[in-house]
Amino acid sequence: MKLIAITTPNFWHGEDLAICRLLDSGWTRVHIRKPSANKYQIEELIGKIPEKYRQSLSLHDHFDLAIKYGIGGVHLNQRNPLPPTDWTGLISRSCHSIEETIQHSHLDYVTLSPIFDSISKPGYKSRFSAEELKRTDLNNVYALGGVTLSRLKEIKELGFSGAAMLSEAWKTKMEILQLITHTDCGLEDALRGGCRWVQLRMKEASDSEFAEMAKKILPLCRNYGATLIFDDRVNLVNELGADGVHLGKKDMTVTEARKILGPNKIIGATANTEEDIWNAYKLGADYIGLGPFRFTTTKKGLSPILGLEGYKRIMSYCKSQDITIPVVAIGGIRLDDIKNLRQSGVDGVAISGLILNSKDKELTTKSIIDIWKN
Repeated sequence: MKLIAITTPNFWHGEDLAICRLLDSGWTRVHIRKPSANKYQIEELIGKIPEKYRQSLSLHDHFDLAIKYGIGGVHLNQRNPLPPTDWTGLISRSCHSIEETIQHSHLDYVTLSPIFDSISKPGYKSRFSAEELKRTDLNNVYALGGVTLSRLKEIKELGFSGAAMLSEAWKTKMEILQLITHTDCGLEDALRGGCRWVQLRMKEASDSEFAEMAKKILPLCRNYGATLIFDDRVNLVNELGADGVHLGKKDMTVTEARKILGPNKIIGATANTEEDIWNAYKLGADYIGLGPFRFTTTKKGLSPILGLEGYKRIMSYCKSQDITIPVVAIGGIRLDDIKNLRQSGVDGVAISGLILNSKDKELTTKSIIDIWKN
């Protein structure tokens, strides 16, 4: 099944590299859709993408850039209903009814939405029945709206040629940087800086207070294609539409959480020892938060400090036991620790104070990611 990724509405650090990675991993096309962006912002993003990828891109706006930069396709919509004059590349279009797909069947392909309840637009509900879709010729029609990788089999059975995804396309099971926050203040700066994974942690808050903050954070995460994890609040994950949960050593077990959340939600587990990691691995955790690296004031009741040597020892143990789930370092991490932690064998870092207490949260986020990658 062919897959199309649609960019998030907002720009973020490393977006050009993420586009290239998706195309390298087998995705068919990437649509550059930034409704509020001006021509020069779009041009800056295109300019960072190597020429060999540009035939696999489609623009939703500023079609003159498609000609200038050798972009392979344009996508028609209400803002831009016609392709450029003498255009010879691919032409696609947004459709919201079966009648529209028939009307525009002469195009290379169309998207039809919303097939399922939208993820990025709360309240935007599915408007098609399975019976109606199965009776329709969906050749060169891509399902859009509420689409996730776990629903591709269902989409194929409905008869679609492919699927298109917005924020869901940019999520992964693990990111090198996880931001742990209790607030939405400064969050967009971190997201703009390249953070793609956020954990909301409010241990002392009531469920209603937690939910109020989650409703502020969730749209921001969706606009940047970032994963949102709740700390501990298993009961709120499905209700509010989060991507998963992180469980502390005194929280609900991984097994209990999986029964409630099902197979497709992310479940992380806290560990301090080799035994902790082994137990979480056996129970089916998707990743491990291993710590603390050093003393931190952001968490009460700390387990014993691990330090760099502790990480090296435990990661060596994981390798010897073929434990392959990602392990993320956490606890009092400073900027000058990033390089050494990466060399210890961990898969990423979970950060709170370093970013939240920074005067320039966007720059600090960029620096963490760049140090890790370089």
